[in-house]
Amino acid sequence: MTSSDLWDSETAERYDEESSFMFAPEVLDPAVDVLAALVGHGAALEFAIGTGRVAIPLHEKGIDVSGIELSQPMLDQLFAKSADISAVGGDMATAVVDGEFSLVYLVWNGLGNVRTQAEQVEVFRNAARHLAPGGRFLIEMWVPGIRRMPPGQSTVPFHVGADHLGFDTYDLTTQQGTSHHYTRTADGNFRHGTSNFRYVWPAECDLMALLAGMTLERRMADWDGSEFTSDSRSHVSIWRKGE
Repeated sequence: MTSSDLWDSETAERYDEESSFMFAPEVLDPAVDVLAALVGHGAALEFAIGTGRVAIPLHEKGIDVSGIELSQPMLDQLFAKSADISAVGGDMATAVVDGEFSLVYLVWNGLGNVRTQAEQVEVFRNAARHLAPGGRFLIEMWVPGIRRMPPGQSTVPFHVGADHLGFDTYDLTTQQGTSHHYTRTADGNFRHGTSNFRYVWPAECDLMALLAGMTLERRMADWDGSEFTSDSRSHVSIWRKGE
């Protein structure tokens, strides 16, 4: 049994609209370009493929893309948009897709959806199982914002906009957290939704990769390739499986 939240039909149906900022060219295009370069002449596997935000533009570049997704309603949205992408329902820590891949990737903080350390380790191991020798596993992940919290505070804002307010609450003893979303609806009211996560540090990810037989090849602060520093709020990390 996975520890991940399960997104229902209602959430899946409004996902693309409410996450429109993630589809903006300045956000999406650099990610697609990096992933396409890493795939080369091989095939790609996306963990938590969702509605195809990244997989569809990759496929449109001529890349063979497969996926794993826990939520069947999210898969239904993907298949309604593209019948050419092969994806299976299941937990990205255990589900198996036929074939061998030059790239497995997990973007937009997806690793945090798996809420135990043991399951996060299995995500790395499952990535390694699907990779060809020399293949790469890439994740995009935020760096926990707890440095911004003064003593006694447990909440950090992560997005403040005209139609959306987002706050993360942290439990520093368990590395568990909850994202709180307040979204303006068409009638001017606000809808409150939550999602749960386990935050994980970059160095912890490196250890998980080592346990799965992969070593760090590169870490960037963002898709633009900027240097990762102690002040970076996110990281794009790439590990390579042994030959």
